[in-house]
Amino acid sequence: MSKIKIVVAGPRGRMGKEAVHLVSSTNEFELVAVIDHKNGGKKLGELDGFSGLETPIYENIEKCFEDQYPDVLIDLTTPEVGMYHTKTALNYGVRPVVGTTGFSEDDLIELDSICKEKELGCIIAPNFAVGAVLMMKFSKLAAKYFQDVEIIELHHDQKLDAPSGTAVKTAQMISEVRSPKQQGHPKEKETIQGARGANFEGLHIHSVRLPGLIAHQQVMFGSAGQTLSIRHDSYNRASFMSGVKLAVDTVMNIDTLVYGLENIIE
Repeated sequence: MSKIKIVVAGPRGRMGKEAVHLVSSTNEFELVAVIDHKNGGKKLGELDGFSGLETPIYENIEKCFEDQYPDVLIDLTTPEVGMYHTKTALNYGVRPVVGTTGFSEDDLIELDSICKEKELGCIIAPNFAVGAVLMMKFSKLAAKYFQDVEIIELHHDQKLDAPSGTAVKTAQMISEVRSPKQQGHPKEKETIQGARGANFEGLHIHSVRLPGLIAHQQVMFGSAGQTLSIRHDSYNRASFMSGVKLAVDTVMNIDTLVYGLENIIE
């Protein structure tokens, strides 16, 4: 059985480093190149934290694909370049597995169209932690019975987007079974703007950013005389790698866009 040839974009990032180690230590995977906005022409082993890896570094994604003919791109970069990388991969016949958040609804529609045209799989996941995906699925189930809900997501202080992609995805999943409802007192007034967080169909989302955190989310439900809290905590970025591996294995066998790891978890 031939190995799956993989390129990782963003290898020096916290998630990117974990992905490099995942790919290089998995027997059925082969790390053929990485894409970095600097260090082009070097070997990955020349950078701190990648001792012994002879993997070539490219700054130009097109040149990388033309030289290496990979099967899969794992993109863990930023919202600014994630869409460009994903479209470029599909146009070169490479299947993207994307952990970058910040894709708009129009972006997803465009990518879905390209996937169908090219008959290629693409998986975009706001969160690769299997436990976080289960938290979202459990929250959707609970929302059938609890209409009042608030989401508190907590991340490290270097995270660029707020609310997190996981919080937005959770709210979207809840909205599939919950009718829009304004929560709290009808005459409620914020004495400091933003105190009640972001409003998504009456559901409130609160974003916390502090050093020392990694990725955490609590979904709180309330009804007469009771509350229910569903929480997930990632204490290190290795927690995301089981989901990345599942996505790589799955993307090789699909020919459409999948948004959210919950769609490939039974």
